[in-house]
Amino acid sequence: MLRPLPLTEHCADPLARAEHVCIGISPFNSYFTVERIADLARWAMSAFQGFHFFVPDGPSAFTMEALGYDPARAAQKAQRQGNYTRNKIVRALQQVCPSDPNTLILDAAVLETDPAYLGLLSEAHQRFALDPEFAEQCLGATNWVLDRRLPEGEHPTRDQLRSAVRYFLAELPMFVGTVAVAGVSSSVFAYHQRVAFLERLYRGELSWRPLPGQGFVVLEQAIPEQAVPERVE
Repeated sequence: MLRPLPLTEHCADPLARAEHVCIGISPFNSYFTVERIADLARWAMSAFQGFHFFVPDGPSAFTMEALGYDPARAAQKAQRQGNYTRNKIVRALQQVCPSDPNTLILDAAVLETDPAYLGLLSEAHQRFALDPEFAEQCLGATNWVLDRRLPEGEHPTRDQLRSAVRYFLAELPMFVGTVAVAGVSSSVFAYHQRVAFLERLYRGELSWRPLPGQGFVVLEQAIPEQAVPERVE
């Protein structure tokens, strides 16, 4: 059983309105099995008027580059993993949802032509370039992501963080403005883990604020489970 917890007080109203939820599905993460994705879809269908899955497949190449892959190889691995992840979502949706699965997945192929997303992505990069405090917060969030993918005892270098942060910047538009991307008046982004950056974002402690009607919820399982990053070879 899934229980959505508003990340901050700001997030309670979009959750209560139950208009739309966008569920993040991370590539290279074994937590997201077909069965679990199907459970997420069932929950979304029962609790909200509409929903999407967000898959940052293309941007995951930036993480691969930070781990030492050359850009061509990184893009190849990201595409392969993106296809694998997308196929899992399609299989899950075919089990539980009468809609065309392709209309419910927001991946790089969809978002790279979406004006709302591209506008927010441009703003994310501008703020990273011009606002040192915002940039440091983004690098801190990137450290949280990248550190778990390195061998035990190793930690990301500054250069690795500045390379990998492009992945986080590509996610930010969905945290700030899924309402604009999905064309709805209220929405919550849903994920199963807390991120300190997002708590500060939704408490209004950063220079960038979520759009009106935008919230974030942490999904709790009845029995807590730990995400395990898949090995990158």
